[in-house]
Amino acid sequence: MPNYIRRRDPGATYFFTIRLAARGDDLLTRRIALLRQCMRATLQRFPFRIDAITVLPATIHTLWTLPPDDANYPARIAMLKSRFSRACPMPPDRTPAQIRRGEKGIWQRRYWEHVIRDAQDYERHRALIYLSPVHAGLCPRPQDWPHTSLHRDLRAGLSHPAPVGHGAGDLPLTRHAAPKPIPPDTQAAETLH
Repeated sequence: MPNYIRRRDPGATYFFTIRLAARGDDLLTRRIALLRQCMRATLQRFPFRIDAITVLPATIHTLWTLPPDDANYPARIAMLKSRFSRACPMPPDRTPAQIRRGEKGIWQRRYWEHVIRDAQDYERHRALIYLSPVHAGLCPRPQDWPHTSLHRDLRAGLSHPAPVGHGAGDLPLTRHAAPKPIPPDTQAAETLH
C-alpha cells in the first residue's frame, strides 16, 4: 500500500475533494442537515474558515483556510467524516476489510488535497467548486444548486463564476477579497450555505 505524504502548512488555504465510497449515492444531499450539523461541530472543535464549498450528492468540494498556527486538516476531515458516519445507519454492503477495521464504509478512505499557491490558483479552485454541479449535470447554472456557499458570496457582492471550457486558460478569475486571518474564537456562523 502506498505511503502518502501530505503537505501541511500552518495557516494555508487548501482545496479538498471528499467522496462517499458509493459514487452513485445521494447521502450527502439527502442528509444535508446532518452534514451541516457535523460541519458546525467540527468548526467548534477545530476552527477554520470555509472559503467556498459545494456539496454534491456523493462529493464535497471545498476551500478551507486554517488558523495561522495550525496545519492539522486531517483531524478536521476525520472528525467531519466520523460524526457523519456515526449518525448514519450501517450500510448493508460493507466489505470484510471494512468490518475488520471497524469502518462503516460510507466514505472513501482517502481524499484529495491541494495547497493553494496564489490568488490565481485560489480563483481556479473556487470556480471549480462552484461550477461542479453544472459539470455534474445537476443544474444549468451554479446559482441554481442549493448546497453551495456561492449564495453567501453573491449576497456579499462577489461575482459568480462564468461558464468554463476545458482548454488551458478557460477558468475565470472572479473578484475575491484576499483571505483574512481567522480570529481565535471563530464559531460556526454560516456553514454550507
